[in-house]
Amino acid sequence: MAPQKIAAGNWKMNGDLAALTQLDALTADGCQVLICPPSVLIHAMVQKAEGSAILVGGQDCHDKTSGAHTGDISAEQMRDVGASHVILGHSERRADHGETDADVSAKAITAHQAGLVTVICIGETESQRDSGETLQVIATQLAGSVPDCATADNTVIAYEPVWAIGTGRTPTEDQIAEVHALLRDELGARFTDGANMSLLYGGSVKAANATQIFAIPHVDGALVGGASLKADDFAPIIAALTAA
Repeated sequence: MAPQKIAAGNWKMNGDLAALTQLDALTADGCQVLICPPSVLIHAMVQKAEGSAILVGGQDCHDKTSGAHTGDISAEQMRDVGASHVILGHSERRADHGETDADVSAKAITAHQAGLVTVICIGETESQRDSGETLQVIATQLAGSVPDCATADNTVIAYEPVWAIGTGRTPTEDQIAEVHALLRDELGARFTDGANMSLLYGGSVKAANATQIFAIPHVDGALVGGASLKADDFAPIIAALTAA
């Protein structure tokens, strides 16, 4: 078994019902295509994607199955409306909502119990990169955010350097390769099927750099932000991954 190629799109707080027509121009031949819209669009997107190979996921879930948590959504609720995946630990959640590695791990456990595949995000800030702490930060986040119940079937890891998200800046190929090699080594040492877990790169991925990024060892796909909102931008990224 080899890691699954995955082209994942994170719509963040963007999109509406009219935007779902973008799925019409996307195909999922040769790799998995996953789109994670705002929660209010999950059910409608699942319906729109019916009959295609496009997968739909959420952008976060609570670590409890139900209860007095106004504004939150449970993993079971996402699964009930057709989601197959959920993004956890994105840097925007960590920064804006104070989420810790322990929080991410607890959410992942609940998501796995609900039958969702988790896309667990990790990444360093610019100051951490500049101070030479990248590998230490990544290893710490990986150990703390990924629960013991993780397998190649229920867990995907996304490396997203915080300073590259939405900025147009991208690490060098050597920098990406260094982090992804660390991820592969750490996962392989901890999990029996760690060599088969999909590792995605995220951070200003676009059609112009996708081919180069997908040629880097241990990069099995991408978690794409803004470029996933329009089929004209996302389709070439999918095509580049399929050809990789």
